[in-house]
Amino acid sequence: MTADLIAAAIRDVPNFPKEGILFKDITPIFAQPKLCTLITEELVKHCKALKIDAIVGVESRGFFFGFHLAQALQVPFVPIRKAGKLPYHAVSEEYALEYGTAKIEMHIDAITTGQNVLIHDDLLATGGTAAAAARLVKRQGGNISAFAFLVELSFLNGAEVITHECDNIISLVKY
Repeated sequence: MTADLIAAAIRDVPNFPKEGILFKDITPIFAQPKLCTLITEELVKHCKALKIDAIVGVESRGFFFGFHLAQALQVPFVPIRKAGKLPYHAVSEEYALEYGTAKIEMHIDAITTGQNVLIHDDLLATGGTAAAAARLVKRQGGNISAFAFLVELSFLNGAEVITHECDNIISLVKY
């Protein structure tokens, strides 16, 4: 039922960010505080049985529910940001985009060896960003317990890309 409520709140934006793309805009969800609470509760339900020591949220939309999930589970929240945005010493990971590359970073002291980490982002598309986040966590000695997404665009096969990092993939809505 929560999946239906989430899907009903997501706005389709044709031809954004470029011609031919149907963008799934989650921002209308934020106008519905009760739905936001339901989403957090649903994520907690999926994660409670897992041994999670930290939640990693991927910039920027992974911060919205990632932080609330970390608070609900009483574990630290670790932001992964675009290159050059973190103020302290950071490790970085470059990954391929459709046209070119991008780089994400995490503070060098954000994850400790042996921590079990859940990686959260709003959307799973091709899996490149999530896989890069997993590589960052592993380079710091962390273990990937699960990935959690609000939306999965299953026709882009991103789950196939990240299953070699962890096959526990939580997606609340699939298209």
